[in-house]
Amino acid sequence: MKYIIFEDFGGQETPILFPERILHEEMRDQIPYARVLSAGTVVLQGDTFVCSGRAKALDTQARAEDGPIITRHFELDHSSGASS
Repeated sequence: MKYIIFEDFGGQETPILFPERILHEEMRDQIPYARVLSAGTVVLQGDTFVCSGRAKALDTQARAEDGPIITRHFELDHSSGASS
């Protein structure tokens, strides 16, 4: 899968995960007003999200903290009972 981490209007880092067939720039166009912090590819290895690569069109790349950010968002969704 691919991902982009945006900074939302409240300053929170918000990850969006999407299929490989969608270009990073296409997903970026869907959320035009948020700032892009990082982007790349993500895989789940056991219970850990591992991020790598870059999004050349967005002039950004994966960061070491991206995997834990994505993990936290899944844990928050699970603990609040939210469904995706």
